[in-house]
Amino acid sequence: MLRLFKIVGDSLSPDFAHGDFVLLSKIPFLFYPPSPGDVIAFHQAGYGLLIKRIQSIDTEGGVNVIGTQPESIDSRVFGAVMPDKILGKVIWHIRKT
Repeated sequence: MLRLFKIVGDSLSPDFAHGDFVLLSKIPFLFYPPSPGDVIAFHQAGYGLLIKRIQSIDTEGGVNVIGTQPESIDSRVFGAVMPDKILGKVIWHIRKT
């Protein structure tokens, strides 16, 4: 239920920088559905493992995600993320030193 990942890239900088670590858990989603502002990690076909912030929830239940950088690969490119692709919510952020 807990997974540790290292951030690669700057899609969510300055909040999450290249080399930082995040701890993910699915437990929060057992009690509350994903909501705007949550930072999640998910698998996206053609792009692999991504970490993004939820921008909105669409009418079909998919989540629209966005990075903080103009060149971020996010829902503007691949559309909504289906809930079964979400690995978990970031519950702890470890900044590189």
